Amino acid sequence: MKTETTHSPRKQPRALVASLAMVLGLGASAMWPLHAGASLALAQKYSCVACHQPATKVVGPSWKDIGAKYGDGKGTAAQLAASIKAGSSGKWGAMPMPPQAQVPDADLQALAQWLLDGAK
Repeated sequence: MKTETTHSPRKQPRALVASLAMVLGLGASAMWPLHAGASLALAQKYSCVACHQPATKVVGPSWKDIGAKYGDGKGTAAQLAASIKAGSSGKWGAMPMPPQAQVPDADLQALAQWLLDGAK
């Protein structure tokens, strides 16, 4: 029995481009502004906002400070994603960053790229 699926013709190209970008390793930065809103939602979903805020230090550094430290070619999204996943101690003072191993790699990559782009 043949089943028909209906998809909005407008959504198919965007989904195709996003899928190809991920397969080709282009990551979130290749998916135009799609990653911006998604990354704020991810920061909320994984409770990053409990310790980090856009422009002010709470428990951990602000998103702005993270972007300034690692952006402009000082680090890659892959390096920052790995640091978030593993956690760290001593990079931003005495308070350690707990490991975030429960966050899927694709979400870590999107969050890291968003931070490097200035969390915009």
